[in-house]
Amino acid sequence: MKEPRRNEQIRSHEVRVIDESGAQLGVMPPREALSLAEMRGLDLVEVSPNAQPPVCKLIDYGKFKYEQKKKQKEAKKKQVVVDLKEVKLRPQTEEHDFEFKIRHMKRFLSENDKVKVIVVFKGREIVHSDLGRDALNRVLVEMKELAVVEQPPRMEGRQLTMILAPLQIQKVKIKGEEKSES
Repeated sequence: MKEPRRNEQIRSHEVRVIDESGAQLGVMPPREALSLAEMRGLDLVEVSPNAQPPVCKLIDYGKFKYEQKKKQKEAKKKQVVVDLKEVKLRPQTEEHDFEFKIRHMKRFLSENDKVKVIVVFKGREIVHSDLGRDALNRVLVEMKELAVVEQPPRMEGRQLTMILAPLQIQKVKIKGEEKSES
């Protein structure tokens, strides 16, 4: 992250100054704003360099950096990471193996991960791509309650791929109580 300019580093002709309580002090030359900051024992920090004129705030720089780090940590905590899990099938996957892979897909989707279903064709099986499409349709029938198709089935070389995303249950707060909507 780029450090904001402060004190003597500010090179603009005029700056809009805001004091530590958030009140606007007006537009003035940076020298005048800097002397105001020194009188109060604070730093002049450029918080919005792209504004016309740039916005500077009279604050303690150490405290400002601490607050910025704290905000970044909070944002990182709230960030959701969605993984893409792969499940490979063959056109003639046996019933037990198919059910086993379906269980895995359901687990992945319940953990809010996306699932890439791949049907791999070997040798002359590529001639029977309709069997691969049938396998993917079976997967869709099994997953209709848990997933939505993000990328429909398509051929990529000797593979037929499809991506499933988990259905999001949205919670809407109505007068203090939570209701689930699909």
